[in-house]
Order: sequence, then C-alpha cells, then structure tokens
Amino acid sequence: MKARISLLLLIVLLASCGNTRKARGPFEVWERTVITMNSGIMYVFVTDDRRDSVELRMPCKDLSDEELRSDLYERLASNLLNTVNAPQQGGVGIAAPQVGLHRRVVAVQRLDKEGEPFEVYPNIRILEHLGDTVRGREGCLSIPGKRGIVPRSEGVVISWTDPETLETRQEEIHGFTAIIFQHEVDHLDGILYIDRADSVWTDQEWLDERLPFAEAGDYDRPDWLNGGGY
Repeated sequence: MKARISLLLLIVLLASCGNTRKARGPFEVWERTVITMNSGIMYVFVTDDRRDSVELRMPCKDLSDEELRSDLYERLASNLLNTVNAPQQGGVGIAAPQVGLHRRVVAVQRLDKEGEPFEVYPNIRILEHLGDTVRGREGCLSIPGKRGIVPRSEGVVISWTDPETLETRQEEIHGFTAIIFQHEVDHLDGILYIDRADSVWTDQEWLDERLPFAEAGDYDRPDWLNGGGY
C-alpha cells in the first residue's frame, strides 16, 4: 500500500515539474523570458558555444493563433528585425532558433521588392523547390567568421500564416531572395548551411569588420541566459 502511494506521489510530482515551463496564455514561461529580457536586440546563438550549438540543432514548432495575436509575438517580430539590422550583425535574414526560440518564424530581407524591406514570416514552410540548382556564397550570423559555397534551388514556393487574418498564404520567389528563404527555413529544422556546403573557409575581412563589436562585448552571452537552463 505504501509503495502504491509513493508511486502516485511521484507521478504527481513529475507532472507538476513538467508544467513549470508552461504558461497560461501565449508562449511558454521560458519563451516569454527570452522575448522580454532583451532590449530590442537579442543575443544570437553561435556554434562556437556548445550550449548554443545544441539549441541551433533543435526542430521548431508552429505558433498558435493565440500566440500570433499576442503582444509577445509583435515584440518577438520587432526584436528579430532589430537584431538582424543591428550594426554588429548586418544580415539579410534571421530565424527564431538563432535567438533561442524553437518556433517556425523567420525575418527575411526582400531584395526582390522595391526598397528591399525586411518582412517576418510565421509558420513558414517551403512547399516546392523550383528551377535549376545554383551554387553561391553564404554566411550565417550563428557561424561567425565563416563563408561557404552552398547548392540551392533557384526558386521556391513558400507558405506562411498571415498574423492579421490568420489565413495561410503562398508565394513563389526566385533569385537571391529565394536563397535567403531556403537558408532561414533550414534553421527551423536544425540544419545549418555548413551541412549542405561544398566548401567552407574563414572570412578574415568579416572578422576584422566586427572586431570592435567583439571587444565591446556585443556578442557576449548575457548573464540571465547563462542561468536560464540553456
């Protein structure tokens, strides 16, 4: 009888521990922390750090309708844009796992549109690869100081959820913008460009340009994240 009671208590304890990461409402507790503990520019996870590397390899899940309609999603989208456009980064795209969130959302610079705006795409997927395979030079904010030659499809058909209407939208994209989408969507499945690259080398010019930011600590892992279970 005592053994049965102990087993029941253990089950209850495990269930309660498993719910510590859950939150009432949109996003889990730890996700809310990641989104709100940044002042606009988020820390970018890098493969040089073992803890970061594990996070970058984890697959991502969709955002719910409730999450897409929340203030937290608006803040996340804004933070992604601020981060990719920050002087110490200066990228053309970024994915949520690069800032520690395992969610299917990316920000991409639409070089194929007038003004080359950055746009955010939640619940994004590539439905179809189009055209010939082309090989081009790629880099990644999460793999600082490296470049590689990567084969990609010349065009793609993407789908994503419109956060205003919650409807699924589709678009056919070609050229370098299609390459960016493929790179960023790979991140959502735990794939890095180095996994696909024909060759990879050190880009010393890139490292030299960012040395002042490194010396200023702009790439340092924040203390709150070090204690956050990552």
